[in-house]
Amino acid sequence: MILAGDIGATKTNMALFELVDNRLEVQAQHQFASRDFSSLTDVIIEFKKETSMPLIDAVCFGVAGPVIDGCCRTTNLPWEITTSALRKHLNTDKVRLMNDLEATAYGMLYLPDDEFVDLNPTGRAVNGNRAVIAAGTGLGEGMLYYDGTQYHPIGSEGGHSDFAPLTAQQDELLKWMRKRYPGHVSFERILSGPGIYTLYEFLLESGFAPQSASMVNIPEGKDRSAMISECALSQNDPLCMETLRLFAEIYGAEAGNLALKTMSLGGVYIGGGIAPKILPIISNNHFMNGFTAKGRFEEMLRGMQVKIALNPETALLGAAHFAVDRLWNV
Repeated sequence: MILAGDIGATKTNMALFELVDNRLEVQAQHQFASRDFSSLTDVIIEFKKETSMPLIDAVCFGVAGPVIDGCCRTTNLPWEITTSALRKHLNTDKVRLMNDLEATAYGMLYLPDDEFVDLNPTGRAVNGNRAVIAAGTGLGEGMLYYDGTQYHPIGSEGGHSDFAPLTAQQDELLKWMRKRYPGHVSFERILSGPGIYTLYEFLLESGFAPQSASMVNIPEGKDRSAMISECALSQNDPLCMETLRLFAEIYGAEAGNLALKTMSLGGVYIGGGIAPKILPIISNNHFMNGFTAKGRFEEMLRGMQVKIALNPETALLGAAHFAVDRLWNV
């Protein structure tokens, strides 16, 4: 029996899998609000109550934060997670903590074609490294290293690298954001759920367009970034439309940066919860224009496959498959 989890700042998704005829089948699955718990152990205890958890053969968790020597202090959640504590609690030595983008990257290998949206029809299928970028609560970046035979997931904290403007408008955005974050302006400050509203505030203050009545009167408890997407896609609100256009342009630019740094001729996967929700904007030219604007390397980037993953449980699947492929069968 495999225990796998996707541990995020907003939610923790946990599931039991059984290997049946070389295929993973979900036996039990629950989602928890991460901030309702003081530790991952507390989540596991609650999961045990709901599932009558049997003996576990292998465990793998994708965690939103850097994993160093089997320990992770989650970036946007006050948890410390260690493999040693998990081994003791779950009574198995086969425990692995992965960065959540490692898990997402590995899960991409197991998604069927119909769970992807292809953004680049001129992209060519090539055996080679693949980059993975995922905007959600934060910005995750990773890769799949190809050794000539198989793929190996590699995590990073590249989402916290310095934001680099691509256009004159983005030059002004960086100047504006330095007033808010004088020490460091990272890509995650923009390419994330909270970042969408930050872009909206910038455009509003710069006088791009006035606020609509819908945005002025956001219902109490409504997520402001989600409201921006709603007003853009259903009402064609000019300010909200420009917010998402700018988001897509910067998202594409950073995806292109990652592809160059990892030499991902095998393509680029886009994960996270935001892209599927704003597909009409991402699928337009805004993302790909930012992606390919790399001067002398534009032609190389135009030849890369770029795909959006639609399955919201890619990281969970990746953790489960990694547990089988690299822990249980070793």
